[in-house]
Amino acid sequence: MKIGVEGLKMPEAKKRGPLASLSHMKGIGMQGIFFSTVLDMSPTLDRGELAEIRAEADRLGMYLESGLGKVNPYSSAEAPELRAIGGGDLVEGFRRMMEASAQIGCTELWIATGNFKAQFPGRLANDRFRTDVAWEEQLQAMMRLLLKLAPMARHYGVHMNMETHDEITSFEILRLIEAVGDDAMGVVFDTANGLQRAEHPVYAAKRLAPFIRQTHIKDAYNGTAPGGFDFQTRPVGKGAVDFRTVLPIILAANPNLNLTIENAQSSEDKPRAKSPRQCIELDDPLWRASHPDLTVEEEAAYRELVRGLDARVASGEIPDWVAYETANYGYPSYEVQPFGYAATVTFIQEAAAYLRAVCVELGIAVEG
Repeated sequence: MKIGVEGLKMPEAKKRGPLASLSHMKGIGMQGIFFSTVLDMSPTLDRGELAEIRAEADRLGMYLESGLGKVNPYSSAEAPELRAIGGGDLVEGFRRMMEASAQIGCTELWIATGNFKAQFPGRLANDRFRTDVAWEEQLQAMMRLLLKLAPMARHYGVHMNMETHDEITSFEILRLIEAVGDDAMGVVFDTANGLQRAEHPVYAAKRLAPFIRQTHIKDAYNGTAPGGFDFQTRPVGKGAVDFRTVLPIILAANPNLNLTIENAQSSEDKPRAKSPRQCIELDDPLWRASHPDLTVEEEAAYRELVRGLDARVASGEIPDWVAYETANYGYPSYEVQPFGYAATVTFIQEAAAYLRAVCVELGIAVEG
């Protein structure tokens, strides 16, 4: 097992480019890069560029992981590059990406279901609650597309790994895998995202473990808020995710998993306004009706997890959502102090150190 970093948010990703970023990340202690899509390595799928990146990763002893993109036909217009690389044919675009990825040994490929729209309030920021097309219709459209892509995935020997993204539940991912086949599909397990769907990280890990082929390692704060519960990314080891329990579950099922840290992105790389407040409206009838698979047992465990975070806030151990966003707690607010290059590197290195310490404590072997 190796510990690396997510390519889209790694510091100075665009400035340095994919090739130079490998040595850059190696220099700060990373053992691999997970590029969101193969187009992030080469927008034209240039075989020479891709081969050079593969060779450099091998020279440095680093893992190289990648992906395809969003597979929700109702959101395809938000990623025109996927259609463009197929010459106007979206399915052909995915095929070409699979072929190019397989040629450089990237056979575990990330896919996802939607895009978070921070400019919209409450649930409307999430594609799950679109009013023009029901979420079930979106799921059906994704399944039909995945069924078209599955024979190609089998031909090239790749897996399309669905991320536990903001809008989809682990139960829905499992149904897609059942329909498409686990010889063509798997999971990218984001350790924190399920909290937005009121899923307990340990419960989700147990459900998905046999199918997890890639990871996004992330932590988050979950606390009681007006209208529901807050969700806010926090440094790894300082939030709601019990990594001492989650890591043995997923690594027992797949000992060869790489742990890819998804860090907060540097404001120098992507200037932004104040982070949006994401409210999990578990007690709202419409919200709750959209999560029919959530059991009484897991909901109780989730609420207990939130109460634990509330208690840590009350004791002063950790800041609440507002305090964390507006003051310097090792993750400075964008409004108060830019979260720049140095802070981003520190965030990544501290996450890696924490994961290594947990693995040593649990007797899990980590390379490097």
